[in-house]
Order: sequence, then C-alpha cells, then structure tokens
Amino acid sequence: MFEVKPVAAERLPELLRLMPKAELHIHIEGSLEPELMFALAQRNGLTMKYPDVESLRRAYVFDDLQSFLDIYHAGTLVLRTEQDFYDMTHAYLARAAADKVVHAEIFFDTQTHTGHGLSADVVISGLHRACVDARTEFGISASLILCFLRHLSEQEAFECLEQALPHRDKLVGIGLASSELGHPPEKFARVFAKARALGLHLVAHAGEEGPPAYIWSALDVLKVERIDHGVQAVKDAALMARLAQDRIALTVCPLSNLKLRVFATLAQHSLGQLLQAGITATVNSDDPAYFGGYINQNFTETFAALGLTAQHAWQLARNSFEASFIDDSMKKRYLDRLRETFENFV
Repeated sequence: MFEVKPVAAERLPELLRLMPKAELHIHIEGSLEPELMFALAQRNGLTMKYPDVESLRRAYVFDDLQSFLDIYHAGTLVLRTEQDFYDMTHAYLARAAADKVVHAEIFFDTQTHTGHGLSADVVISGLHRACVDARTEFGISASLILCFLRHLSEQEAFECLEQALPHRDKLVGIGLASSELGHPPEKFARVFAKARALGLHLVAHAGEEGPPAYIWSALDVLKVERIDHGVQAVKDAALMARLAQDRIALTVCPLSNLKLRVFATLAQHSLGQLLQAGITATVNSDDPAYFGGYINQNFTETFAALGLTAQHAWQLARNSFEASFIDDSMKKRYLDRLRETFENFV
C-alpha cells in the first residue's frame, strides 16, 4: 500500500486536478453540451424545442432517472451523421484530457439512434474515429462499450448486438443502461451470455435506483466484471463483503446521484462507506453535460462534502486503472505516472 503524506485541505483540489485518472462511466451522448447540440441542429437543418442554449440548460431539472432520460433522448435527435458522432466524442475527449483523464471507457448505445433511422455503422464509425485521433491529439487512450437499453426487449438487444458485430474490433465491452426499475438484469441473461462467448468484457448498471438484488443478479446471472453505480450495495452487508472480497469495481457517479436524487446531499453519499469497506470504488461523471460536472468537479465536490483525504484520492485513482480493461503493461505505465504525480506533489 502506497502511503500518501497528508495534504492540506486547501491544496487537495489541486492534487485532484493534477492526478492522472481513468474514467470508466461516461455516456457519450450525455456529454453533448447545449452549445454543440444547437450547432449540430443548425448544421443538420433541425429545429430545437428550446429557443436558445440558456432555456435548454434551465430545462435540466430532474426528479428521477426517467425524467432525465426523457430530455436526454430528445437531445440525441440532433445526431444525424458520422461527423456528428465524431465531433461529440472529440469534444468530450478534449475536456477529459484537460481533467488529466489518460484513459476513458466510453458508453454509447445504437438503439436510440437506429430508432431515429440511422445505422449502427454511422454511430460506431464516428465514435471510434474520434477515439483513434485522441491518442495522438490529446495523449488519451479511449475504448467503446456498447450498452443495451434495458427498457427495450432482450430480442431487440440481440438485434443490436448483431448490427454491431461487423465492428467487433472497435468494441471492448457490452453494458446495460437506461431505466433500471422494473427491468432487472436477468431480463438480458441470454444476450449477455452471447457477448461473453464473443470475448467481450461485461458491465451493467445496477443498484443506482434499483435494489441490491439487482447487483446480485448482474454478478451471478449476467456475470459482469464491473458494476456501474452500485451505491445501493451499502444496504446489504453480505453484498458489500462479496464486492470487497472479489474485487468487483463500482463506477460511482456522485454528482449524477445528487442530481437524480439518489442522495439528498453529497454529504449523505455512500462513497466513503464503500472505500471504508475495501471496495474498489471509482469516481466518474456519467452524463456531465446534464449533471453539472465533469470528472474533476465530481472529485472536488465529493471530497469537500465527505471530508476525504489525499490517501482516498490515491486509492480512487489507482482503482480506476486497476478496474479498467487496458492491458497490464499499460496499467503499469499509468500507475507509475500516478505514483510520480503524488510523490512530486507532496
């Protein structure tokens, strides 16, 4: 265990900003800022429901996950071409690199866009091209995780997977997103089994608004390697013990949880409890254009609210690399950079 020397509270935000980190829970459509949304609408000859950027931002008031998803999906209507998907991804990766993200594993879905008449090829090609260019332009590595929309049927998820298979080499994994309540993980058992047979990494949203039982199902039925969110695990002591023992990472999104009222305040967030229990928690931004903060803002606001320390910062950043799907040599390279940053800072 790397022992981090104490850092004064007023210097902690600077350390959080400077430390290299991986982002493992980012929905690329959720990074679409209103300014770019309006620019894409204009480029594609579309009329927005909202007259200007500020009126759109004012609409970002959500009572729960479903009320967010309604406006989120409306925003995706401006994405019409491969270049649109490229521009959106390029903008996120530039912002992530500025926050010292050195590796990102990006969630996306094709079902929303094929529902708008686009092909999966257009979506995946645009996203992947931006990921490739980011390596040389920003020095950031990025990979793609295709998410099935859980409010749709498993048969539709099978069709989504088939449409994506010509791009198998561009995908690192499969995920499960969208409305959680009423759509337990086991609904998608067969399609996840097929994805696993194809050699894809598996993750799933569970235990955000849904109960701890959904986390158990994601682990035992879908056989996922990571749990996205997972903050409801604190309600189940046996589950907490399992997550810690099996080193199952949770990709936690504090500002998202606050915005969607999973927690009334950040001071009530369970991240500190998860770390105290030895769970491999990470910090991420989820849908930053909608939830008011990219990854560094999630770090700084959550650390201030929970009284977390430089030692927690080290652990969270280390966890992000350990839980990523990059190879061991790349993990070592990033972890060496992390250690160097902490040693030089202190």
